[in-house]
Amino acid sequence: MANVELNPKEAGLLKEILIRYYADIRFEIADTDDKEFLKFLKEREAFMRNLIKRLEKAEREGLEGLMTP
Repeated sequence: MANVELNPKEAGLLKEILIRYYADIRFEIADTDDKEFLKFLKEREAFMRNLIKRLEKAEREGLEGLMTP
């Protein structure tokens, strides 16, 4: 498993990027008819949702354990 250390500014920017792209992927899922591509998009959406939640949790907990000061 790879670990990535982020400072608070980097973590905030990453979360912002993920949130913006998350909205786009939701629209893409709604407009996709291809079953294989839909499966791919849903997996990507779940990954992004999980990562956003982890970043938010780390932010609430003072960025400990996930990011460096």
